[in-house]
Amino acid sequence: MEKHGKHRPLVGAGLALALLAAPADAGCRLALALALDISSSVDSEEDRLQRLGLANALTSPEVLAAVLSVPGDPVALAVFEWSGRYQQDVTLTWRLLRTEADIVEAAATIRRSQRRYAEFPTAIGYALGYAAGVFAQAPACLFQTLDVSGDGVNNDGFAPRLAYANFPLAEVTVNGLTIGGVDDDLAGYYRRELIKGPGAFVEEAADFSDFERAMRRKLVRELETRAIGLGPLPVPLRRGG
Repeated sequence: MEKHGKHRPLVGAGLALALLAAPADAGCRLALALALDISSSVDSEEDRLQRLGLANALTSPEVLAAVLSVPGDPVALAVFEWSGRYQQDVTLTWRLLRTEADIVEAAATIRRSQRRYAEFPTAIGYALGYAAGVFAQAPACLFQTLDVSGDGVNNDGFAPRLAYANFPLAEVTVNGLTIGGVDDDLAGYYRRELIKGPGAFVEEAADFSDFERAMRRKLVRELETRAIGLGPLPVPLRRGG
């Protein structure tokens, strides 16, 4: 309780997510939350490419096949956008993806969405704190994975390591998707400071026009790992390693 008390306003904001409530008896093999960067370094066209890229990736044949590869054991999906300390908003509430129609509907919601902020910095630690609240409202699933997409390093608020020390994310695998990067070696920063958990990895997009390809590749990798029941990858990548 003392650790959480250090950042009590964040805990309260992260957990006040009634809109994300899912049925208490819902079950699935993977709860997957995707976090989209809407910080000031992302212009309106880049934001559009990010949303359309995610929607198109979800409905690609290979991702559809991976999501639906275990009939009766669905994937749950949620999406939120993030930028500054208090600028996080839900884009897609938790959805159980049981059928192709479920996936198409989720993709349509993402495609229609619009960013709520455009002028705030990059607060990755706060995004992780918000994600803890998202997972608190997730269906009961065998695994939990968070994907953080972004084009820059943390430059506002506390660092990811403090988020991991103060929020209940111990059971959540965190992967990253870097987009070009206004900072040198952004992928290296994500590997050192952000990703964690068995098999955690970083996918790289050359720029926002390459986001769809990178997202498609990342989703297939995550979903196929869970679908075949192998659990952790043979050589896990650890934060700070």
